[in-house]
Amino acid sequence: MNAPTDLAALKTRQQTAWASGDYAVIGTTLQIVGESLAEACDLRFDERVLDVAAGNGNATLAAARRGCKVVSTDYVSALLDRGAERADAERFDVEFQVADAEALPFQDASFDAVVSTFGVMFSPDHAQAASELARVCRPGGRIGMANWTPEGFIGQLFKALGRQLPPPPGVQPPALWGSEAHLRTLFGDKAAKIDVARRVFNFRYRSAAHFIEVFRTWYGPVHKAFATLPPEKAAALEQDLTALLEGANRAGKASLVVPSEYLEIVITRR
Repeated sequence: MNAPTDLAALKTRQQTAWASGDYAVIGTTLQIVGESLAEACDLRFDERVLDVAAGNGNATLAAARRGCKVVSTDYVSALLDRGAERADAERFDVEFQVADAEALPFQDASFDAVVSTFGVMFSPDHAQAASELARVCRPGGRIGMANWTPEGFIGQLFKALGRQLPPPPGVQPPALWGSEAHLRTLFGDKAAKIDVARRVFNFRYRSAAHFIEVFRTWYGPVHKAFATLPPEKAAALEQDLTALLEGANRAGKASLVVPSEYLEIVITRR
């Protein structure tokens, strides 16, 4: 029997991975997802909104543009600095605070809406993270998320990473957050209603080689994988990612456009 996974140690490793590279280089390209989620949550002027695992602030900025009072949190302070630079450039008064998605430093029911775009889904303890999102959201408020699906491109990318760098036994994969059944298990009786829509984000790069170059330089998990793997496994990973990208490319040989499915989720808090 395998020993239980040390989730605290895993979280520390994840935090180190996300702090490596500079996720903001990738994150900025995903801004449209934050805007779509803000509309799906029907955010209102003066509502109090918490962005959890905010990265460089896509959902944060989307909420601020709709007149909300936003608190932006992440456990990587350097990413919050990137979000603060963006908010300052647009003259938004946003509060930025280092916080762990599994232990949010806020009172119960203190936000009208709690949002996360491709952030909370990477928390090691799924049940604890979901419990915290629900705890800080007021009854009748909304929990909005954008989560990559297991079947979509990013779900497949993480499977390719896992083939060369297997996760600890017993750890639930992040892309489970992109499964409606898993969401219903996580939120259970805390949800009065769960609305789910399948959306697609298009990654746009020059080529498969360009995508891999950008991600291995700036995207924490891919950066860490290439830095950790021995040369032969790193080469195998590059081959796997190239095949995945070229197989999904809908732009022909002249460019790279790869659709990646995600779930856009709005949970109404009971």
